[in-house]
Amino acid sequence: MRAYIVPQEIKKHGYYPFFREIESAQDTEVIIKGKKILMFGSNSYLGLTNHPKTKEAAINAIKKYGTGCAGSRFLNGTIDLHIQLENVLADFVGKPAAIVFSTGLQSNLGTVSTLTGRNDYILIDELDHASIIDGCRLSFSKTVKYKHNDIDDLENILKSLPSAGIKLIVVDGVFSMEGDVANLPQIVKVAEKYSASIMVDEAHSLGVFSKNGSGVSAHFGLTNKIDIIMGTFSKSLSSVGGFIASDEHTINYLKHQSRSLMFSASISPANAASVLAAIEIIKSEPERIEQLWKNTRYALKSLKDLGFDVGKTETPIIPIYVRDDVKTFKLTKMLQDEGVFVNPVVSPAVKSDSSLIRFSLMATHTTQQIDIAIEKIDKIAKILNLKEQFVIS
Repeated sequence: MRAYIVPQEIKKHGYYPFFREIESAQDTEVIIKGKKILMFGSNSYLGLTNHPKTKEAAINAIKKYGTGCAGSRFLNGTIDLHIQLENVLADFVGKPAAIVFSTGLQSNLGTVSTLTGRNDYILIDELDHASIIDGCRLSFSKTVKYKHNDIDDLENILKSLPSAGIKLIVVDGVFSMEGDVANLPQIVKVAEKYSASIMVDEAHSLGVFSKNGSGVSAHFGLTNKIDIIMGTFSKSLSSVGGFIASDEHTINYLKHQSRSLMFSASISPANAASVLAAIEIIKSEPERIEQLWKNTRYALKSLKDLGFDVGKTETPIIPIYVRDDVKTFKLTKMLQDEGVFVNPVVSPAVKSDSSLIRFSLMATHTTQQIDIAIEKIDKIAKILNLKEQFVIS
């Protein structure tokens, strides 16, 4: 471990971009070292983390229940708010039942590692989230990766597997770095052909896709064809935690077999209450989703008009490809110095020749804020002579 000095080397050059201390609420503007910074690195797509109703709900929950539950859901850590939240979540995503985990990562970890056995198969997109990959590593099943969003490759793999045994396809609804969307209609067709089950990670699509914000499964009208839906609270739902929604038998099995549920402390009363409030806001203020998409379309057009390579994104997650780790760090640091916060994505999260800055939109961003941020990106790209790398050939 002492030989691991990569972070120290980056710090020496003044470009270390991680663990930046934010001194304010997550909003379209944040405070770092006493300075206002435009936030374009947040997952709070609907801008609800600082909404008066979510904060009030959390405060009221603390007054009634205290600050924690002092145990796991399995034993002493279940309160009535957890049950209420599970019922609301199941209804929100269109499934009979749901179970709440401590985090989104724990939700994937505890589900993917639990549902299949030694003679079964888990098929994952090569760009699936790390929590899905780690769940596969803990499973006794054989894991097979298929090429990103490549339905032919997925079918060829399914075709090659023995007919016996469970085949579970696990896929991100929206891919968190690239911003593109899983081809669920074709995945469903192939799954039905080979009797495979489907689990969709809706972490970055809840509050973003479908009229009521219930995700890409609903967006494609395929909720009834998806066996398991996973979601997180740390994006559009303004808090911390995660959940799995499915049929009652699957949820019952997870409640009594999933180690990351049984041996983790439950989410706090404030977390549960703020998620309930966030869902109510999403239902009562559908214009937030509409505004998020207006902002997304506006920013995408602006970036494309300037010649930036934004890949195949279709969502509020806009990757701006740099394709060089060091230059990605430099761009991130110089943007912060100019008052714009973005996230660098470098190897091993992506291949080094696919490094990027992740430009994320919120419903509460103004057009002026988007213009300022993109103007700064363009300015610094020119200073660093990066335009040739950005421009789509």
